[in-house]
Amino acid sequence: MSTPLFPHAPDKHALERGADLAPRFNADGLVVAVAQHADTGEILMLAWMNDEALKLTVETSIAHYFSRSRNELWKKGETSGQLQDVVELRVDCDQDAVLLKVRPRGDGGACHVGFRSCFYRVLEDGKLVERDVPLHDHD
Repeated sequence: MSTPLFPHAPDKHALERGADLAPRFNADGLVVAVAQHADTGEILMLAWMNDEALKLTVETSIAHYFSRSRNELWKKGETSGQLQDVVELRVDCDQDAVLLKVRPRGDGGACHVGFRSCFYRVLEDGKLVERDVPLHDHD
């Protein structure tokens, strides 16, 4: 059995008000991670982190995630150039979600289909409508 990378909060008070980062990973060993642009407040993407991704993010100040579809650690922007420099890391009240305030590098995008944000569509009259302009073509 491997040693956990983060401590387990001993009680509810420690979890909710304590000073230790003690993330509550789900049954798959993951926590939700939301990336928000540090300067504009725009939500860029939602992803997942396992303990190693969170540890690397804390250590390097560059966002790392866990890809559920590829079942592997993922350094955001490693191939696209859209690295995300982490300015601030927050956790929610019960430490089962992480908010990363980031400054994207490269073209400033975060979405793998070419948009600045993964939230580029709006529901109007029951249909999704693209509201943002892609930064580049995606094939």
